[in-house]
Amino acid sequence: MEWRRIAGLADYAETLNAMEARVAAIAAGGAPEAVWLLEHPPLYTAGTSAQPQDLTQPGRFPLHVAGRGGQYTYHGPGQRVVYVMLDLNRRGRDVRRFVCALEDWVIGTLGEFNIRGERRAGRVGVWVVRPEKPPLPDGSPREEKIAAIGIKLRRWVSFHGLSINVEPDLRHFEGIVPCGIREHGVTSLVDLGLPVTMDDLDLALRRQFDTVVGTTTSPMDADG
Repeated sequence: MEWRRIAGLADYAETLNAMEARVAAIAAGGAPEAVWLLEHPPLYTAGTSAQPQDLTQPGRFPLHVAGRGGQYTYHGPGQRVVYVMLDLNRRGRDVRRFVCALEDWVIGTLGEFNIRGERRAGRVGVWVVRPEKPPLPDGSPREEKIAAIGIKLRRWVSFHGLSINVEPDLRHFEGIVPCGIREHGVTSLVDLGLPVTMDDLDLALRRQFDTVVGTTTSPMDADG
């Protein structure tokens, strides 16, 4: 199992090409599973369910057709993107269970910082209740998304993955309807008042992966 932390802002197209090559190698038995931790420059990605009307500010940032599940999402500095290339032939060919495991991984990671992340029926990703903010028109508590999840499988090997908002510019989400959900906003660790660093988050992700998703054996490699 390879853990790789990529320094700087990784070009999206180059990263996607490298990820696809790695997935092919894993499927062929020529490479170990991998988790890559990185940041991208500001950009929007469109998943297979993206609706044109949810791109509210075309041209604000580059748009990439991702090929993953889900709708529009934003990536940019201050957001930890986690690409997971895992062999579900070994871990069980159950897509729903795998997505739930990724959500549990994020929830466990947030728990290390005393944040209660929650999943919601019909909404992939991880959410935080904001009782200090005005409730929704129907009286229900306001919720904000802190982590997005979108995956693709090829020969039962996963790629793409998840993103966790550490300290991105939340105004950058205004150019899309994130994941097609209009009634709820987005938040970040720093927005919640927690000065968490990327290093802090990466260590928590590593610990929780071993607990929730599976056992790993290799150290984390850093580029740059």
